Formats: sequence, structure tokens, C-alpha cells
Amino acid sequence: MIRMVGVSVLTLLLFMGGWVFFWSQSEQTFEVPEQDFHRFAGVSGPRHVTVVPPKVPTSWSTYGKGSGSRLAILLTDPDSAWLGLAHGLKSIGVPFRITRNVREALSHQMVLVYPMISGKVLNPEELQALAEFPKAGGTLIGVQVLGGGLNGVFGFRNAVASRQRYAMTLAPGDPLLTELTDPEERALRVGMREKHLEVMGTYGYTEATAPLVRFDDGTAAVTQAAYGRGRAYAVGVDLGFLLLKGYNNRADELVRSYDNQFDPTLDVWLRLLTSIYRAAEERAVTLGTVPFGKSLSVMLTHDVDFTQSMKNAVDYAEYEQSQGVVGTYFIQVKYIRDYNDDIFFNDEGVRHLARLAELGMELGSHTIAHSKVFDQFPMGTGRESYPSYAPFVKSRRTALNASLLGELRVSKFLIDHFSGQAIISFRPGELSNPFGLPQALLATGFRFSSTATANNSLTHLPYQLTYDRLTDSEVDVFEFPVTIEDEELPRLGDRLPQALELARKLSRYGGSMVVLIHPNILDHKLAFEKGFVEGVRSYTWFGSVGEFGKWWAARNQVELDVVRESTGMRVTLTAPSLLSGLTLEVPSGWELAPSGSSVRGLKQRGAIVTVPELQGTHTVLLRPRTPAPVIRKVPAAVMNNAS
Repeated sequence: MIRMVGVSVLTLLLFMGGWVFFWSQSEQTFEVPEQDFHRFAGVSGPRHVTVVPPKVPTSWSTYGKGSGSRLAILLTDPDSAWLGLAHGLKSIGVPFRITRNVREALSHQMVLVYPMISGKVLNPEELQALAEFPKAGGTLIGVQVLGGGLNGVFGFRNAVASRQRYAMTLAPGDPLLTELTDPEERALRVGMREKHLEVMGTYGYTEATAPLVRFDDGTAAVTQAAYGRGRAYAVGVDLGFLLLKGYNNRADELVRSYDNQFDPTLDVWLRLLTSIYRAAEERAVTLGTVPFGKSLSVMLTHDVDFTQSMKNAVDYAEYEQSQGVVGTYFIQVKYIRDYNDDIFFNDEGVRHLARLAELGMELGSHTIAHSKVFDQFPMGTGRESYPSYAPFVKSRRTALNASLLGELRVSKFLIDHFSGQAIISFRPGELSNPFGLPQALLATGFRFSSTATANNSLTHLPYQLTYDRLTDSEVDVFEFPVTIEDEELPRLGDRLPQALELARKLSRYGGSMVVLIHPNILDHKLAFEKGFVEGVRSYTWFGSVGEFGKWWAARNQVELDVVRESTGMRVTLTAPSLLSGLTLEVPSGWELAPSGSSVRGLKQRGAIVTVPELQGTHTVLLRPRTPAPVIRKVPAAVMNNAS
């Protein structure tokens, strides 16, 4: 198997070098002049000490439970990037379980073998069992099929390794790909040749009989072979590693745009797996990605990081309240005058802050320093507190007296103190993204981050973060990447049609859309927000980052299993946390049974079932859809004779 770590290691070394250079300038503390510091009388804190938890690798057995209705992941190497695959399937809503036992895996209808199939990781008896599985009607996906005599089973001759493949195209007309109709969904990539950066290694399959996806060199990226009801697919891309590159913002070689564009690279792979799962498994019930049966989630967010923005933010909030929308206001806690701007987190500023809270808006942190080099701050002591914590931005590339924990814990303390909220959402200035941010957020009480952009992450769905943005340790913090922002030209007010079109594309598969508007002005930006809300209202669920974050985190805990019974299917849902508006996508041809479900108020629209409220373990009963009665039109002549 090709290990694609070169770019990540190089990036890490470059960042380490930058860190040394930056902090060599900043070893001496800087005393902020008293006239450049706003002091709130009688306010100091926080007093507790923040301790960053140690890194604990996540065990694959965390995901080891579940019934035969789930997709089974047969893990052949626990030191692989399997966590990316797990987080991706969680995001798209496919129930799965991980096992290292071939017999257990083959008790499922669909098995995905990851990260490789070869004689080095599976013995001859196990390989033979896998070979027979599709012939017996099962569906087998092999990621990086490298040996073991199964080439013929998957419908190819040889697997050829290369780091010179960049693009892929989907086969036209295949039923598995019918929902992938946008040009951006039909053409995938693992790199961009013009960037001259090393790309991840792939395996191209030669002489494939019916490839689903082809590389730019003509070899197959995904093969398929049919055996009656059974199917076998070989994938030449390390899907877990690719997913983690996007989720960890370590995909420089294949990121095409920063924001404001449709880039569903990871989403296409996840939707393809979902499509195969639904075709393979009669009991394929999946979790929806949008609350209450809507097709798009929208979060209106505002970065309040300019002198006039505190006052203007109230105008945006008053409009949002009038529309029944809760926006998220990321507040820069600017009590120090420096290179960036004047002080605006002062007595007047906190009055505006209180008004935002009174209007029902969510408040979040946008740091104190709002520094471009936030990603190079040291972690800090965990004892930073106001007013002794005094970060000072000297220039765009230099900040003094600052730390990662100081920015988080002190900003949270002051916003909590003056707003009456307990803030849980965070966005850094300039979206500067430290490697240690996930665990620092967890340690300081934040649960939700909106730090990355959707295009940098290669996904338009939320995802779970990992420790140090690496591969093996998950952190209980979720990222909600920015989709639309207002600093790109042409100006935001002139980009409404493009934003509405992007929203429509995301709504086709339940995407999420974070809109970032700086309230430094009203004018065309407020007009854009009003036009956007009206344009997407009919199919959109609106909420704050905190609201959607709590829903997403509760959804992430849901366990879903399905049992086929004589008269239908019994869906068992277990939700440890209270969850309102969970949606299920049920197989075509199935409907809610008139009785027997333990949840009240269930509603069905097409294939979507909405669960109004869920906590604990409950069942939902489905039955084959009752055919609509055939109404025969009586010819007029017959009616006349009857009369």
C-alpha cells in the first residue's frame, strides 16, 4: 500500500520552522500602554486552570458494534487512516461497524475491506472466503486490491501504483451514479498538476471490464464486476486517507478554490458508497443530514471584528429575529488598541453585545488578537486571565504576549460574563487554523468550530475533528466549514444569483451552508442576506452554529439497526442525547406502518421519515408501500345507458 504522507510531513516541518521564526521575535513580553487597554472595573478571570487532555488514539473497537443491516468494514490494518472513513460515513449517515474478523464481516450483506486486500494481511482461507462472497450474492468493496489472487473477482488484470495521476471521471449512464449529475460531481481529482506538488499515491486497475471511475491515464479508479445479485468493486484510492486530508485541511495539492464555489470532492465518494449500500442492502435505512426533513441547512454567521461592526451587528440581528432566524455572531474581544484597530470591546461594545443576546442571537468567540499568525501561537499555560492577558498585534505577521489558550479562555470568559450566555462556538481571525486547535477548543469548553472553508475541506458537510489535525485520535468537537464569505470580489451584493445556485446544488444531497458576513457595513451586504433568506426559505432549515452543532453532535451518537420481519422492517434507533427533527431515508417502496412504532408523531414525505423527538431506544416499523387504488374511468356511453 502506498503511504501518502510526504506532503503532510513537509507541511508540518515548514510550519514548525515558521513557529520557531515567529517566536524568536516574541520571546520578550511587551507591556501595553495603559491608554491602549480597556479595563472593566471589578472584572477578572477566569480563575480555573485549563488542562489540555493528552492524546489518546481512538480504538477501532469504538465502532465495533451493530447488526447485519449495517455496512461492515473489514479492517486489515489498524494503523491505517480508518478514522477518516468512519467520520465520513458518520457525516453522510450510513450505519456501519468495524471488525477485524472475516467471518463476522461476511455475515453482513455489504463488506468494505480497508485499507488493502493482499496476502500480507489476509490468509488464504480468508481470501477465498472474500472471493466467494459476491458470487453468493453479497457486495464486496476492496480498497487498494494489491494481491491475494482476487484480481479476477474484481474484474481487472493488474494494479499499477503511481503518483502521476491527478484526475478521474465517472462513467456515463451507470445506475449507481444517476444522482451525480453536476459537472463538478462527474470529474474528481487527487491533485492538480499545475501546483507542482506531490500528490497522494493511487492504484490504477488495468483491463477493467466495467469501470465506474477512470483515472486520467485510462486505468480504472473504481472497477465493478457483477455476479447475479452480487457485486465486487475495487477502489484504487485510499479513501480514509483522502477524507482525512480534507477534514484536517492538509490537502493543498488538490484544493482548487478557497471558498464561494461548489467543490464536493469528498461528498461524491461518500455518496457513491451510499449508493452502493442502498443497492446492496434491502434494509438500507440511513440518517438524514438536515433537521426536520428539509434539504439544506443554513447558518448565517457574522465576524464582528471592526470598530463599527458592534453597532451594525444589531441591525443584522434585528432583521434575523424578524424572520425567525438565529444568527451566530463571532465577537472579537478587542480590549486593546494595536496594529489592527481601535478598542471596541468596551462599555459601549458590551451594551451592543447584551442587545445581541437579548435578540436571541448566538454569541461566539472570534479571539482577542485577531492575528494572522494565530496558527503559530504557543499553546500557553492554561492560567491566562483578564486583565493580565494582554496580546498585542504589532504587525500583520507579528503578535506579542499571545497564546492559543489565552485567546480561547479569556475571550470566552468575557463574552460569557457580559452576555449571560455560555458560548460554545468559535471562529479564529482570518480563519487561521493551528494544528493544536481541536484539543484546545475541547479543553476550554468550546464544542463547535467554523474555522475552515468548505472548499479547503473538500466537503459541504460538517465533520468531526482530530487531535493535532492528524489521523488517529478523534476529538469531541465538530467543524462547520464556511461556504460563502463576503471578502471576495465581486462584492457580496452582486453575487446573490451565484450563492442561490450554490445553495440549490447543495440541497440536492442535504448539504450545509455557512454564510459569513462581516457587519462592517449594511448596504449591499444586508441586502444580500435578505435576498438569500427569501431565495432559499422554502427548502431550508435555518439555525445558529450552536443550534445545528448540538443537533449534529446528538445525531452523531445515534445507533441505527434494521431487522427484516415477516410483515415489514423494524428500525431500532438509540439516541443517548435528546434529538428533535431527526430524519431517516428509507428504502424505495417502504412506508410507515400504521401502528407498532414506539415514537409518536412520525411523518413521511417520499423516502424521508421525520422523527419529531427522540431519546433512548425506540423502534420505527416499516411495511411495503401499499399500491394506490386503481380508479377506472367509466366510459360516458356506459354511464348514459345506466341512467
